[in-house]
Amino acid sequence: MLFRYRRYLPHLEIQNSSYFVTFRLAGSVPLKVIENWKSEREEILKLALSNRRSLSEHEKQRLKFLFCAKIDDYSDKGRGDCWLENPGIAQLVVNALRYFDSQRYNLHAWCVMPNHVHVVFTVISDGAETDSDLDRILHSWKSFTSHEANKILARSGTFWQSEYYDHLIRCNEDFGHCVEYTLQNPVKAGLCSHWDQWPWSGCSEKIKLLLST
Repeated sequence: MLFRYRRYLPHLEIQNSSYFVTFRLAGSVPLKVIENWKSEREEILKLALSNRRSLSEHEKQRLKFLFCAKIDDYSDKGRGDCWLENPGIAQLVVNALRYFDSQRYNLHAWCVMPNHVHVVFTVISDGAETDSDLDRILHSWKSFTSHEANKILARSGTFWQSEYYDHLIRCNEDFGHCVEYTLQNPVKAGLCSHWDQWPWSGCSEKIKLLLST
């Protein structure tokens, strides 16, 4: 098990586990909004402490997930940079997600929105307990796509937020919820009427089979 705290968000990692991950464009959510999120989260933690009870790890993970949904609601309004609306850039990101599928991770579901990306996947660990497989995977996705997207946009500078959100999936029910959340995001945002109408979302054949039953 590896526990990290990077900037605004805590990260709990267990080798060969499944995760729901969200990463966003640098200009999609203002820093002030994220700082307000952090303050609100800390108030909830303080309230639990004042009642002489600390949050369980499950409660902390659930709290992270709920706040992720809150920021998603903000993002879905299309505020800030929306470079992923460009079909070439959206497809670039999808291709990057699928490139190392079944090698570094097993990809279960994904969705590229106008200003953020959701992914559900299972890490295939290399066995190094001191390093973060999750960090390496996210860095690979973000580094390659930021370089190529900036070329398409004829710009330079930061493309993705340095921070990302990750949720450690703990059970089948949680897994199903994360997959549904990912695939239904464009429907919820009013971009299409059914998840498979969105050209930059998808899922594994196993998930498709489960959805068809």
